[in-house]
Amino acid sequence: MILGRVIGTVVATQKNERYRGARILLVQPIQPDGSELGTPILALDAVDAGVGDTVLVVQEGWAASTAATGEPGAAIDSTIVGVVDAIEWSAPPSS
Repeated sequence: MILGRVIGTVVATQKNERYRGARILLVQPIQPDGSELGTPILALDAVDAGVGDTVLVVQEGWAASTAATGEPGAAIDSTIVGVVDAIEWSAPPSS
């Protein structure tokens, strides 16, 4: 799973029928402390997330397609499967 922050939406006037009504969001992967990690990714929204939300993204074909469409086999790499309410995290002790 990837921790991320929704930073935008993608409008697609033409897409596969299987994804009709599905929203595509732009997600910036983040560290638990909120700092950015890597480059943004596109993910289908399965939980009604919005811009600014901290989210959990699954990035594995079978799980992503099943979570997004309810059936396996869709051509999806990433799906938002949770909106994070809070993160409790303790940095490892310094040596």
